[in-house]
Amino acid sequence: MASVVKINVLTVPPDMREELERRFAGRAGMVESQDGFEWFELLRPLDGTDRYLVYTRWRSEEDFQRWQNSQAFQRGHAQAAGERPSGPPQGAGHGHGQGPAATGSEIWSFEVIETAAPK
Repeated sequence: MASVVKINVLTVPPDMREELERRFAGRAGMVESQDGFEWFELLRPLDGTDRYLVYTRWRSEEDFQRWQNSQAFQRGHAQAAGERPSGPPQGAGHGHGQGPAATGSEIWSFEVIETAAPK
């Protein structure tokens, strides 16, 4: 079975870039212990775009869905957004902190079909 990559594409206004990075640096980190989790990276744009990429890699689609539907996911996102864990689900702003740092969000999904690593 091939790994699955999920890329959350966040549109971040220039005045919120540092805030978004600060929020991710202080994130709860609960994803690292989730079954099927393989990798995380926050990618900062260098080419003048306002879109950050949040790259996660999972053993399977089922593992990703299990994480996304878990209480740990809900708790982590609510905690980062300054909400109660039972608060409203996160919308397009991906609100890690006090209000959203991003003005838009979309998820790209890929199946890993080939990889390479240094020898």
